[in-house]
Amino acid sequence: MVGSFTLLKKKALVGDAIAHAVLPGVCLSFLMTGTKDPIYLVIGAFATGGLSLLLINGISHHSKLKEDTAIALVLSVTFGIGILLLTTIQHSGNAALVGLSNFLFGKAASLVSHDLKVLSVLSLVLIVAVLLFFKEFTLVAFDRAFAQAIGLPVRRLELLLTSLTVLAIVVGIRAVGILLMSAMLITPAAAARFWVHHLPSMVLLAAVLGMFAGITGAFISYLAPALPTGPWIVLTISAIAYVSFLFAPCKGLWGRTLRKQRWKV
Repeated sequence: MVGSFTLLKKKALVGDAIAHAVLPGVCLSFLMTGTKDPIYLVIGAFATGGLSLLLINGISHHSKLKEDTAIALVLSVTFGIGILLLTTIQHSGNAALVGLSNFLFGKAASLVSHDLKVLSVLSLVLIVAVLLFFKEFTLVAFDRAFAQAIGLPVRRLELLLTSLTVLAIVVGIRAVGILLMSAMLITPAAAARFWVHHLPSMVLLAAVLGMFAGITGAFISYLAPALPTGPWIVLTISAIAYVSFLFAPCKGLWGRTLRKQRWKV
């Protein structure tokens, strides 16, 4: 749901940077608390994910570097720091770190009931926030100048949407993994856009496609325990996206080709 607005605002690469930037937060939370409690890990991931956004905005607005360059810099540096911290933790000999590397590629089978409760509450917060501010997010995504002209607090709404994006990534990294979470944020929305013409339908369809990919990928990973969950989830939603690009009747390549042929006749 959040990814639909991220896609419309053309901030897909920002989601990739956030996904890579949460790794240092996860590692620092573990180093400070000595536990893999999802509450502490979520707080750490949210903190470094938000910090990465501040760095991207600061570099792009206060230097001659463009946003894509700022994203590349922040992504590479934060992920490098995260890998360094993870390697340090792995060589510490602490038995409590078992499973921490699952954050890289995701493993749904490693989730326990306490993890599911925390992630379910965060997911509910995301859904309620999107529903409450749906009209405002729509205006900001499609016409920022008009939203500003009618008196909406655009900067606060953008900050809220950015915070929800960070939270959505934090919720998904346990199952999908840090390296692939940006694909899960954007690909369902991209696939849904080929099938519908209206934003509410796009958001709903994106949520359904994401849910289907998550269930399918987790089930395949369950059947083959040696394979991580994240890649299978992303492969599933990517296959759906390619099918949508080729065969969707509204905006797919096949549908557009048929319409052109009818116009020629």
